[in-house]
Amino acid sequence: MKITLQEIREKVAETLVVAGSTFREDKKEAYRQAIATEDNPQTKWVLETILQNAEAAEAQKSPLCDDSGIPHLVLDVGTQAVLTGEMIEAIHQGVAEGLRRLPGRPMGIMGDDTQRLDQSGGLDPDSAGVLPAPILLRKTDGDNLRLHVLMFGGGPAIRAKTLRVFHKHNAQVVLDEIVAWAKEAVAQLGCSPCTLGVGIGRSHFEASSMMLQALVEGDFGRQSEMERQITAKVNDADIGPLGLHGRHSVLATFLKVGPQRASGVRIVCLRPCCCFEPRIASVILQ
Repeated sequence: MKITLQEIREKVAETLVVAGSTFREDKKEAYRQAIATEDNPQTKWVLETILQNAEAAEAQKSPLCDDSGIPHLVLDVGTQAVLTGEMIEAIHQGVAEGLRRLPGRPMGIMGDDTQRLDQSGGLDPDSAGVLPAPILLRKTDGDNLRLHVLMFGGGPAIRAKTLRVFHKHNAQVVLDEIVAWAKEAVAQLGCSPCTLGVGIGRSHFEASSMMLQALVEGDFGRQSEMERQITAKVNDADIGPLGLHGRHSVLATFLKVGPQRASGVRIVCLRPCCCFEPRIASVILQ
């Protein structure tokens, strides 16, 4: 199917608005189940309020959170599809338009390298000044281009970790380290319950890209045995939503293991997504 550059821009803009303002149905159901099984009345109120906030944001197409997020893009390219530089530029233009429509919070720092680092260049008043992270490309079958838009807040990035783990030829050693990191991160983050995004690879870049893909592929209604184990052990820590204790510190874990090499270490990336994340929406562009 032939698609114009303007159609790409419009589809991407609308998808970004949906990502920033809407819970997917599987996430809504995860909250409903958590509410139904939570014993702590304060914690139950927090869960109910988060879900009500999400329903209001969806109805008004407004941001789920004041930290409206940094766009992260995953593009699935079919083996028979055609992708051009013009199409990538149209995707970026669509992201900019989507940030203005949402609207995204102006958070882009202006200036040269030093000014952006020390925050002396001032804030770009345009929501589109929050530039997207580099696009992650994935090869898929068929002739479609499918774009996934994720909006990443700052709090989870502060509490995230990408580091080597000495595996000792035992997968449980790696999982136990992830659990230890997650308990600390969830307790410090505050805006829980969290969804844990975990990627394991051969390098820091690969581990981070696996984490991103884990969030794209994750389903709150379906977790692997390793994912269920991590979720259960972190929930046993009794941190709870907003640190108020309770059964639901974590709603789910999304884990993706990439290729591994003969080595004594595994590189693990953990992102403790906040109560509003993963903020994600997908669209077929072609």
